[in-house]
Order: sequence, then structure tokens, then C-alpha cells
Amino acid sequence: VQLQACGGGLVQAGGSLGLSCAASGRTFSGYAMGWFRQAPGKERELVATISRSGISTYYPDSVKGRFTISRDNAKNTVYLQMNSLKPEDTAVYYCAATPGGSPLSSYNYNSWGQGTQVTVSS
Repeated sequence: VQLQACGGGLVQAGGSLGLSCAASGRTFSGYAMGWFRQAPGKERELVATISRSGISTYYPDSVKGRFTISRDNAKNTVYLQMNSLKPEDTAVYYCAATPGGSPLSSYNYNSWGQGTQVTVSS
């Protein structure tokens, strides 16, 4: 599956931003999806996952209560709504797809979007 992420930009602390990731190719509903981020000089970090059906989601403590992942299998799109943004949320955000295995491990993802920059100013 090919992924195309968009929606990044510059926002002030406390603001909101929504990302979307459109998939093409193989059956989108056959993939669990994840959003990751990577800040300069830091390791890639998982920020949200969603199951194939959209019923199950996961968030690390760093974003829990502020970020919401969702998907629309009819539109082959996964979303990440980010609220109450903090300067430490500044990073390049990537969407990714996994056909199986734990969605908590980046090693199980075999398709990655190109990344979109999110910058949160203080």
C-alpha cells in the first residue's frame, strides 16, 4: 500500500492541527495503521495506532487525551487530530501501515508515508 500524508504546518502552543494519510494500492482495511513522529536528534516515536476495523486504538502517555486517531476505510484514509499542542510535539509525522504483528513495534510496518512537518511555537 502506498501512503501520502498531508496536513502539517505551523501552529501556536495550545492550538490544534489535523493530519490525514491517504492510502492507495492494496486493500486498506487489511492494514492496521500507525502515526509516528521524529524530532531532530531523537528516535522515532509511536504516537497512535488504530486497528483494521477502527475499533481499537492506542496512545502513549505523551499524547493520550490530546491526540485522536481515526480511519475511514471507505475513503482509504487515516487521520490524526492533535489538540492542545505543545512545543515538544514538534516533529516530522509519518503514517505507516502494518499487515500484521504488534502495531506497537515499528518493525512490523512495511509501508510508510513521506512525512509531514508539524511545528509548534511557544
